[in-house]
Amino acid sequence: MKNGKFTTVAVFQYSAEAQIIKGRLESDGIDVFLSDNLTIDTDPLVSNAIGGVKLKVLSHQVIEAKQILNSIQDYAIDDDGNSIQCPNCKSTHVELFSTIKDLKSFFWFIFGFLFSTLPFYTKHKYRCEVCATEFDLK
Repeated sequence: MKNGKFTTVAVFQYSAEAQIIKGRLESDGIDVFLSDNLTIDTDPLVSNAIGGVKLKVLSHQVIEAKQILNSIQDYAIDDDGNSIQCPNCKSTHVELFSTIKDLKSFFWFIFGFLFSTLPFYTKHKYRCEVCATEFDLK
């Protein structure tokens, strides 16, 4: 170990996201440390207040870690690993999101909110970040 000091290279709102990236970096031989992940696992609502889960790597591995982080696809992919394209503008800057625009989704949202339970039904759609088109995969 050349230098025992850790440097923050990424911040995540939830520890699940950080754990996935941590596994990816560790598979490439990078020493990774997560900070504040246990606090956020205990109470996810404090994530913004404490600045999220910090992903830290050893100082001499920062450049390599950032290269790996930059190579990770941020947008939605299909089951074959291909980027999903917007049907309107053909952009690959497409993200999955949840919506409560129909009556069934709204009912389960209210039920979950009132009784502090997980949603039983959620409608998922894709949204293009370029032209804001919302669509389903067919």
